Amino acid sequence: MLRRWLILLYLGSLLTAVPALAEPAHQLLAGEATTVNPRYLLIGPDGQAVSDQDWRGRFQLIAFGYTYCPDICPTTLVDMAELLKQLGPDADRVQGIFISVDPERDTPRVLQTYTRFFDARILGLSGTPELVQRAARNYRVRYAKVAGKDAKNYAVDHSAGLYLLDPAGQFVKKFAYGRPVDEILAELRVFLSTLEAQR
Repeated sequence: MLRRWLILLYLGSLLTAVPALAEPAHQLLAGEATTVNPRYLLIGPDGQAVSDQDWRGRFQLIAFGYTYCPDICPTTLVDMAELLKQLGPDADRVQGIFISVDPERDTPRVLQTYTRFFDARILGLSGTPELVQRAARNYRVRYAKVAGKDAKNYAVDHSAGLYLLDPAGQFVKKFAYGRPVDEILAELRVFLSTLEAQR
């Protein structure tokens, strides 16, 4: 609880240094599908190309959002960080990924600073608007700008949740936003142990 409070305090200080958001919070967009095409090609923190194929042999836990998000994205990343912490040594078999749907403001450096605050193991990815759009389409993620008082003051409505890919890069399931961490953790451990038993 203290960690979550500190993170929200930190994010509040970040938001006071940038133009105010058009909306205090965004709304989830409807129409999410249960199956996805688990492919993406995006840009990592050092400007390098990163794709879903780079993590063969590891599970991928993926969230979509943006750094100016006032509530859902910080909560999701707190949960992702807690999952990695609770997995202990097994966290080495899971790559946490945060894909920005706001490439105009979320540069690789901004994303790196943002994700490291939650857990240094979480990788922030972005790219050109076209690359982001393609990745979002593949994952059936919907997002749209909500205009503010000027061009810089906008929010982004977007789908939420955590997407799990297996070590072969195949889509396993989506964990709905707000799902308790202990429930997600229990399922992750089942997936990890099942894969281990099959080796």
